[in-house]
Amino acid sequence: MEKQGWKIKDVKKGSIADQIGLEKGDRVSCINCEKFKDVLDYRYLCADEELELEAFKENGDQWLIDIEKDYDEDLGIMFESPTISPEKRCSNRCIFCFIDQMPKGMRSSLYVKDDDYRLSFLHGNFITLTNLTEREIERIEKQHLSPLYVSVHTTDPVLREKMVRCNQGRNILETLKRLASVDIEMHGQVVLCPGINDGTVLNQTIKDLAELWPSFKSLAVVPVGITRYRENQFPLTAVTSQGAQDIIESVGRWQAKFLKDLGTRFVFPADEFFLKAGIDIPLDYSYEEYPQTENGVGLIRILLNNLEKWTNTDLPLKLSSPVTVSLVTGNLAKPYIEKLAHFFNTVENLKVKVWDIENIFFGKEVTVSGLICGKDMIDSLSDKELGDLLIIPDVMVRDGKDLFLDDYTREEIEDILQVKTKVINSLLEGVTPFDLFSL
Repeated sequence: MEKQGWKIKDVKKGSIADQIGLEKGDRVSCINCEKFKDVLDYRYLCADEELELEAFKENGDQWLIDIEKDYDEDLGIMFESPTISPEKRCSNRCIFCFIDQMPKGMRSSLYVKDDDYRLSFLHGNFITLTNLTEREIERIEKQHLSPLYVSVHTTDPVLREKMVRCNQGRNILETLKRLASVDIEMHGQVVLCPGINDGTVLNQTIKDLAELWPSFKSLAVVPVGITRYRENQFPLTAVTSQGAQDIIESVGRWQAKFLKDLGTRFVFPADEFFLKAGIDIPLDYSYEEYPQTENGVGLIRILLNNLEKWTNTDLPLKLSSPVTVSLVTGNLAKPYIEKLAHFFNTVENLKVKVWDIENIFFGKEVTVSGLICGKDMIDSLSDKELGDLLIIPDVMVRDGKDLFLDDYTREEIEDILQVKTKVINSLLEGVTPFDLFSL
């Protein structure tokens, strides 16, 4: 922290900060005469209804501002870092790290490896716990920073050290037991690497973590992602169709046991296993409260649930003039996007096409929609008859910026493919049938 406080990146329009005249480039030094070292301290100090805020304008002028507000009302200040103080970076060299498998030359933010317990608490980021100091663990316990989201991968000490390639990573189970003893809620993930942490190793991991329930609330098993840029890295193999089926069956047996013993399924396989195995996505009740959506668990079911809310009465019988709409998706999800397209079959003068995009940029093993790049979309669709409107799921673009992973913009896609585009919520949340064909 500099002498004059933490620098403001932006101020939300209409917020308290905006109303009192704070601007980008100003610095906030103290709240109620107390300095804050990070976002957790800041949020705690801002919770009061009466504040005295010390700030320094860009020209060096010092401001002391009295503020009256509702309890927990946000001031509307965005700092240069989401944690205010520098984010904690990852100290691991995981054998399956996706960032290490990306090509050079992409925007710098895509290569950032955060491993920060504050971001886990505030935003649900998964962390390995390998870089926690004793003081930070004590802070988690004292301030009851819960829930936390933990990348476990295995509870076997020797294997975990091998997988994360950090000697501080081996005793994960002891740290989890300590946090569970003070009722810190946790959710975990296992990135499944065939031949490494599957089979009996996975069974032991599931068993160990379930013994920490109810503090350890849920566990997701997700398949390792492998790109074509794995040069000079630890040899890994992708999950096969048969391997995916084996995982579904194995996890299913655990779910049946836990449902009987704990009243919860506890462990959940990612959607990608069902898609790879060609097995129907489970019904809604199978996902309970959907605790692992960030890991791609239950997203297809949410899509289908939202689609089932639509009825033919939501549709016109006929459009006044012919309209053709194209939907794009990754290879794996195509059968479910086709269900969406079939919904519109009854509308005269409306034609809905589905195009699956092969991932050349990252490699054919990468089949999820969220990793489709702009160039692959252009190459796949340039010779296709796309019609009047191209629907792009929001998982393909950066939040709020319509920017693909390879920095193609939505506007560039429109210009090159000569078609109007529209970005919609990939799960159909807040989307009406008319959103998909209204030009």
